[in-house]
Order: sequence, then structure tokens, then C-alpha cells
Amino acid sequence: MLTNLIRTATLAAALALPTLAPAQGVAPLDPPQSVKVAYVPIMKFATMYVAEQRGIFDKYGLDVELERVKSGTEAIAFLTQSTIDVGGIAIVTSLWSGWNKGLDIRVIAPGALEPMENSPTKLLVRAAVADQIKSAADLKGRRIAVAGGPGSGGEYLASKGLARGNLTIRDVELMNVANPDMAMAVENGSVDAALVGSPFADQILNAGTGKVLESDLTPGLMTVAFVGSGKFINERPEAAERFVLALTEAARMMQGDDYLAPENIEAYLTFTNSTEDAIRKGSPVIYDPAMQIPVEGLADMEKVHRENGRTEYTDPLDLSKAVDTTFTKKAVATLGN
Repeated sequence: MLTNLIRTATLAAALALPTLAPAQGVAPLDPPQSVKVAYVPIMKFATMYVAEQRGIFDKYGLDVELERVKSGTEAIAFLTQSTIDVGGIAIVTSLWSGWNKGLDIRVIAPGALEPMENSPTKLLVRAAVADQIKSAADLKGRRIAVAGGPGSGGEYLASKGLARGNLTIRDVELMNVANPDMAMAVENGSVDAALVGSPFADQILNAGTGKVLESDLTPGLMTVAFVGSGKFINERPEAAERFVLALTEAARMMQGDDYLAPENIEAYLTFTNSTEDAIRKGSPVIYDPAMQIPVEGLADMEKVHRENGRTEYTDPLDLSKAVDTTFTKKAVATLGN
């Protein structure tokens, strides 16, 4: 399934760019409706940046308000209080435990996917100790920076990297470091290694302060997603439908060479802390124009977190409590494959 998903994204590179006219049969909301979004400012949510910057939300009658947060855990608190409508977040442990208890929020659209190879998300080792840490097994007892801390998407990826050295998170000291602070943590030696995504991994590598230890940790996986509150999904489905439709159109404006289109670069720089040079030189992130939510990958994430002891339950979770594919399916049906 994951291989087919990446193949779909690759084949879709030739899709024509959509115009700024609303998709056939989908009228803009009148009056426009407000949609509040809390997001972690990384490239894995770039479909939303493009949809906002290039006016796609506007053409569907959505007044989208974007608020930066440090981690998905912070956004989840806002979602559960219904003070925001959508969270652009990593799938963290508190979500799994919450879903098990009936938490009324759902994954409504995918964030970016890990590529099958040359992933921009890497497990880096500090250059100063690279001669001592030559494989994942050498990380035993070391300090590793992970954005979001215990139970986060970063911890999941770190777990996959550690497994290559037959280690678990119990064999290392995980340090909760915000994504924008990763480069400094590596440079000043407060950590020995770091699980870093785009564009921060490229900044560290270009500075020469870190080296790649492990990469391509989870080919084809979705570690982040757009998650809607139950109130938003159930009480304003017309707004949720248009929000996901706009993300889908944006994804189709980011395929192949269009990933680095000037308008898209402007969007990336507006909503992240990256630089144009880092984005151009870094590995492009995959945004699936078919907007499939890879449920089997989510099942693996849930399993790892559960086995790491990060959940409040022990039996596998029914993922229908976590995912709503209604809006992505409708977006693809509206725009065509």
C-alpha cells in the first residue's frame, strides 16, 4: 500500500496546476467562515502554507487563522478545548490514549509523507563525537534530541532508528528540544545526536556540526497529520470539506519542479523558520496529491508507542476512532484522480 502511495505521488507530478476558480460544484462559503489552526512550523505542513499564501482557502470562503505552536501536544490541548478547529501536528501518544477513551478529534488529512529513499528526516550525530558513534548501537547511554519529548512523533522515529542497533528508548536519554533549537543543541554539545526533519537537518549538515547516522527510517510513513476537532467536523462539515479540498489543490500545485515555484517558496518562508537556500538544497518532502491517509503506517506507530509503554492501554486500538477519510475522499472525487 505504501509503495503504491509513493508511486501515485510520483506519477502525479505531471498534473496541471489548478486555477483560482473554485472546483466545480463547490461554492465558496458566504459569508466566509473562520477556521482556526494551530501548527508546528515545519515543512511537513507545507500544503497548508501554500493554500493560505496562494489564496486557495480564500476562494472557498475560508478565513484561516494560523497560530504557531512548539509541539503537537500543545495543539491537542487546544483541540480538546475546541479553541481551535484544526491542528497540524505529529501523531503523539496522548492522542492514542485519548482516542482509546473516546477523544472526539480525528485525522482528516495527511501531512507530508516520508519518501521511500533520501528522506529529509534523519538521525544525526554530533560531528565532534562521530568517531565514537559509528552505528545506532553506539548510542547506548547517549543524549538524543527529539522534538516533542516522550510519546511524540519524534520519539517514534527515534525508536525506529535505535532499533537498527537493537536498542530501545530505554537505552538512551531523550531530550525534548524544539525543532528550531536543534541546530544550537547539536552545535553546543548539549546532545550527542538528534532526530531532525526538514529544513533543520540540512542546516546542521551544511554547517558541518552534524553527520548522518541513520536515514530513511520509515519509508512512506505519515508521522504528522491535520487533525480536526469533533465540533468542527460534526457542526461545520462544509468548512471541513473545503479546508481539505484546499489542501488537496495545494498538494497538486507542489508536484515535481513546481515544488520550488516562486509562489510556493514564498509560502514556505512565510510559515517556517527556514531559508530559501536551505529549502532549495534540501531534500523535497512528498505531498500526496491523492491525499490518502496511510492507516497501516499509523497502526505501526500505535504499536511502537504501546510497546514503549507510552499509552494508557495494552490492547491494539481500533483506528476507526482516530481517522476520518470522508473529506479526503470527497476532495479527490471533486478534483479527479
